[in-house]
Amino acid sequence: QAQLVESGGGLVQAGGSVRLSCAASGRTPFTNYAMGWFRQAPGKEREFVAAVDWSGGRTVHSDSVKGRFTTSKDNAKNILYLQMNNLKPEDTAVYYCAAKLWPQGRSVWYSTNDYDYWGQGTQVTVSA
Repeated sequence: QAQLVESGGGLVQAGGSVRLSCAASGRTPFTNYAMGWFRQAPGKEREFVAAVDWSGGRTVHSDSVKGRFTTSKDNAKNILYLQMNNLKPEDTAVYYCAAKLWPQGRSVWYSTNDYDYWGQGTQVTVSA
């Protein structure tokens, strides 16, 4: 099993930038995982933000963040990143990273049910 720890969240002004990190640990190599980012605002369901395949070569971003957020996977450092630019108040949420072990059939995954392991989450608050 994998352990995932998010960091980098905080209070940011609208239009600002934040870089989230998700550090992975465990015996299974990081390359064996496809990764994803999800967020959950108060009173709302956890929603898809971004995903990356095992190699880091393919990324997908939700329409709401496309052009503003960029995810990347550093297999050498066992770290998943989410660079968030031009932040909006509606981006305020707890952000979670997730890992899917030994992905098969597809390279990137969009549903919470697709993932096997989750981090504890990090709060991102964007002020108007």
